[in-house]
Amino acid sequence: MQNAAAQIGIAQDTAAHKEGHDGGGDFLPPPDALGWQAPISKEDFDLIRQIARSHAGIVIADFKRNMVFRRVSKRLRELRLSTVSDYCAILSGPQGEREIEPLINALTTNKTDFFREAHHFDHMKTIALPRLRAQAKATGQRRLRIWSAGCSSGEEPYSIAMTLADSISDLNHWDARILATDIDTETLKTGTAGIYDIRDSEGIPAAMRSKYVRTMRADKTRCSMSQMLRALVTFKPLNLLDPWPMKGPFDIIFCRNVVIYFSKDTQRDLFDRFAELIKIGGFLYIGHSESLYRVSNRFKIAGQSIYQRVR
Repeated sequence: MQNAAAQIGIAQDTAAHKEGHDGGGDFLPPPDALGWQAPISKEDFDLIRQIARSHAGIVIADFKRNMVFRRVSKRLRELRLSTVSDYCAILSGPQGEREIEPLINALTTNKTDFFREAHHFDHMKTIALPRLRAQAKATGQRRLRIWSAGCSSGEEPYSIAMTLADSISDLNHWDARILATDIDTETLKTGTAGIYDIRDSEGIPAAMRSKYVRTMRADKTRCSMSQMLRALVTFKPLNLLDPWPMKGPFDIIFCRNVVIYFSKDTQRDLFDRFAELIKIGGFLYIGHSESLYRVSNRFKIAGQSIYQRVR
């Protein structure tokens, strides 16, 4: 929600600032612009945040009324509506169910970067993957499963894929797959295409960039992930509150900058579900402002915002 998240960005001012949040390109129109009314009533605000919480687990603080307006204003323009009350009438009406997904897409944050929180990828390369290679040598089973939960527009799973390809020289002899999921169906389209602004690739280490990133011939300002990387990653829409179709087990799960927007009860449930899908000894990577303290006892600390399943 890295998307992520990465995945959601309207619950806390500190988190919004951390995510580089400015409304995601949306703006608060002046009072006389195209008939827009800047205020959002308490009733409309409460309806939107009730829907956000019940359908996506998003907890929206009382003081986030202006931010919610900025977020939904784009949807109002798309529907040619003049007020949030008009929009809420749709949400409450017979077509309301069809509008849930666009609303959640509008409310979610998609700020992410390649190799964000680089120490996670260093740990994966130096600790997690050597451990998995040793297990494969001992058992003869070269199966590897990684889940990027809240993957946003795909920078995180592609960073995982590059780390994987760079760390396991015989990866073509492995049954290796990366699942990338996010609640925002629009950002998943970017990840599936694997095409980004060339400036976004500057966060990729130079050696990896030369191997796995291609400048687009038709547009030199754009770049694409290599076919090998795209073959490793499968993008799927998923609301983390819904039943999960995958059964695992996963060796590694990334869920970064997502759970800080959930209630503690939702966090406890979510990490318990993660534990059920991660192998004993497998690793969980979370955001630097997140913690499992008093949330889950099924993991031990293995590094900065890195946990290992123990039960």
